[in-house]
Amino acid sequence: MGYDCVVCAKQVPDTKRITGEAMTEEGTVNRAALPAIFNPEDLNALEQALSIRDAHGGTVTLITMGLPAASEILREGLYRGVDRAILITDQRAAASDTLATSYILSCAIRKLSYDIVLCGRQAIDGDTAQVGPQLAEKLSLPVITYMEELISLEGKTIRVRRNIGNGYQVVEADLPVLLTVTEAANTPRPPMVKKIMKYKKARSKSEVEQEVKNLLQGDFENYAAELEAQQVEQICSELKEKGLLIEQWNLDDIDADLNWCGRDGSPTKVHRIESVVLTGSEYKEIPPTEEGINQLVAELIEDHTIG
Repeated sequence: MGYDCVVCAKQVPDTKRITGEAMTEEGTVNRAALPAIFNPEDLNALEQALSIRDAHGGTVTLITMGLPAASEILREGLYRGVDRAILITDQRAAASDTLATSYILSCAIRKLSYDIVLCGRQAIDGDTAQVGPQLAEKLSLPVITYMEELISLEGKTIRVRRNIGNGYQVVEADLPVLLTVTEAANTPRPPMVKKIMKYKKARSKSEVEQEVKNLLQGDFENYAAELEAQQVEQICSELKEKGLLIEQWNLDDIDADLNWCGRDGSPTKVHRIESVVLTGSEYKEIPPTEEGINQLVAELIEDHTIG
């Protein structure tokens, strides 16, 4: 019996490379100031889906919501073996918080066949861990969070071990189900060279539009909007014929209610942001000798730090 898996992934700024330009004045992440990467635990979710397909058959569909540049992580998914990649991009979805994001994703997933929906435990640019459970609620699915091991999957029943901080639980649920996956669950497989060669030229329509615009605007004499549209249509047609056109949906394609999307559908508001600068103060060097350690202990006891 095969299982159709849908994986929700996010392109995130690499928070290991934070700079002073990481936030905008509005309190949102300045994504242009940081390199963009595949959210780490979403890669674990993807690996889990691919492992299920490898063991039982079925399909793996990878979805991401974001700017056209988010197509990059869809290509990474194709390099690892996903069967279908879908980009949800729409200016009307800008500034969506977790509530609006989960709503938009739920509208898209309803257009698909699925037995198991998988998300990373949380994204490194927000650390809320809310999208997975909110998505499960909107899809009326049981949810198992903090998954660290798939114990068994037989028929319509899944058994999972989940982390609870100071231990673990073994949980059983009927399909369809939503899982949020931790980094402890697996080690993501690397991209496959054959698939890199096959899909390195895969593009979404938005990427094609930008590439054609850049090309034609360099030739002002022959530039025309009609020519641009014709070029885009021709390239997209050729990519689709070769299986290299990344699917692209907007909010109309997924029948989303605009009142629940973007800024209007996001009750979370930024109240204030602060720039915190850590500065050094006085320090004292302690010699790595028995006498130095004894002196340090005596001083800590004297100022009531210990003792």
